[in-house]
Amino acid sequence: MTDQHRVDPERLLPPAEPVRLLEPDGTLHEHPDFPLAVEPEQLRDLYRRMVITRRVDREAINLQRQGQLALHASCLGQEGAQIGSALALADEDWVFPSYRELGVAMVRGVDPAGLLHVWRGTWLSGHDPYETNFALMSIPIGTQALHAAGFAMGARFDDNPIVTIAYVGDGATSEGDLHEGCNFAAVFEAPAIFFVQNNQYAISVPLEQQTHAPTLAHKAVGYGMPGYRCDGNDVLATLAVTRRAVERARDGGGPALIEALTYRMEAHTTSDDPSRYRTQEELEEAARTDPIARMRNLLQRRELLDDDLEERIEQEARDASAALRADVYEAPHGDPMELFEHVYADPRGHLEDHTALLRAELDAEAAAGEGES
Repeated sequence: MTDQHRVDPERLLPPAEPVRLLEPDGTLHEHPDFPLAVEPEQLRDLYRRMVITRRVDREAINLQRQGQLALHASCLGQEGAQIGSALALADEDWVFPSYRELGVAMVRGVDPAGLLHVWRGTWLSGHDPYETNFALMSIPIGTQALHAAGFAMGARFDDNPIVTIAYVGDGATSEGDLHEGCNFAAVFEAPAIFFVQNNQYAISVPLEQQTHAPTLAHKAVGYGMPGYRCDGNDVLATLAVTRRAVERARDGGGPALIEALTYRMEAHTTSDDPSRYRTQEELEEAARTDPIARMRNLLQRRELLDDDLEERIEQEARDASAALRADVYEAPHGDPMELFEHVYADPRGHLEDHTALLRAELDAEAAAGEGES
């Protein structure tokens, strides 16, 4: 790390107030530390991407309710945090997601049907990570932080000017994997961004029961990396803050942690009942800072959104959700034996035993079915 990038100890502490550029009523402010120049067409595109993401997300919930998916983890309410941060990346940068980053995936060009086929059990992986630099979804909490740190460390050793970003939730900040990923990235000055979507709940556990730190961004101090805070429901602030961290990392400044304050407006997953741990009043209060409504207010203030454009965006969203349904609905299940095909490069004895056991069970089921017929 060069002297020009080394963080002054006096400046390690993140600001008390998160960076915000866009108010809920659509008023746009300038921030002296996070300038952001966006053209009208870029503003429309941010709105468009969030609307389409929300419609596809809703279709995924519908598919799960109809028995077409085993599970879905909604990103409702987090579209601003996901779209803004993803658009701060270059095409060659790598994304290491958790299981909720539908919006990020769509920005990177991943077909959402590819993600949802995983929840259906059609395939083990529904997309090629090397086509979009979007890694496989990570179900264990926080492990993707290790992947992002290791990939970034390798890139630095190879003089490859890419940046990695790991998307985690606030619950992952209670896991050792995130700590290890942050510490290794800081020690090796890896160009990695740890993007924490603080949606206020780790399943049913509220933030105040997860940490005694003043903010999650303060956790960056112990690693010697800067901690940033932004209003995650403000897509413009998220874009500006993430862009700053990405540019710093690409320029040799090392890793950073970003806390994006947002709210998970749906259940943790479709298997969850959030009414057991949060109130309707809390949900209604969170809805007042909805990222899509906020951007719509800005566009209307600037006369950048008329009925014709809004209908075209809505039609594109309907088309995307219809395409998702057509791809996923009643899709045939994959061959269970594929579970064993890409685990190890060379055969392992215990894996061969497990393969034989599953094969015997499947053969027995097939024989029983033939006997009944």
